[in-house]
Amino acid sequence: MTDIRKSLTEKAKAMGWKVSAAQADQFQTYMELLLEWNEKMNLTAITQPEEVVEKHFLDSMTLLAWPKLKQGAKVIDVGTGAGFPGLVLKILDPTIQLTLLDSLGKRVDWLGELCQELHLPDVTLLKGRAEELSRQKEHREGYDVAVSRALASMPVLAELCLPYVKVGGKFLAMKSVDSDAELQSAAHAISVLGGRVAAKEDYLIPGTQVQHRLIVIEKVSPTPAKYPRGFAKIKKSPL
Repeated sequence: MTDIRKSLTEKAKAMGWKVSAAQADQFQTYMELLLEWNEKMNLTAITQPEEVVEKHFLDSMTLLAWPKLKQGAKVIDVGTGAGFPGLVLKILDPTIQLTLLDSLGKRVDWLGELCQELHLPDVTLLKGRAEELSRQKEHREGYDVAVSRALASMPVLAELCLPYVKVGGKFLAMKSVDSDAELQSAAHAISVLGGRVAAKEDYLIPGTQVQHRLIVIEKVSPTPAKYPRGFAKIKKSPL
């Protein structure tokens, strides 16, 4: 298997992040297990080691540049899939209190094994639907930060994620740079759910021509109790 440690460390340095030797080892293990298990279950469409570095690891690292993601923050990664961006943040900042949420049981089971291999025993794993778990008292507006990457359109994403965020917290959505119309269509939903767009920042992944966008939504008031709705209604009639 390709050794990505040197490449990852150098490209992360270009972003302003120092990756220790121990962290580089964790990312190497992460990449190897991701590609090994991807042959057995659908984890990623990206199958080249250097592309995993650039399009998964480095892309996820950009969230740490957001100054509101403070040490010790309670973070939930909604629809985490193969652990992006949540586990990348946890490797680089072990103080983060991380929860990974996914609806597919076998992915959650794999994430549990992965966390053991990466020596990250204090990650909370949740199996379930985002729109259902946010109605539970222990999760409702219980997080400083919610993150999500390429999960759904912004109107849908806002209703799935904002109920998890406490007032004063942030929802960080990782989107493409051509998401202006999508964001505009989500303006009503974001407002109704208690949020406001605080920032929209485009960034280039080092060593690539890949440009992505981080949309930062601040939670300014509680989400009304009737939200989120059932997923069929969210999808059929976005706010």
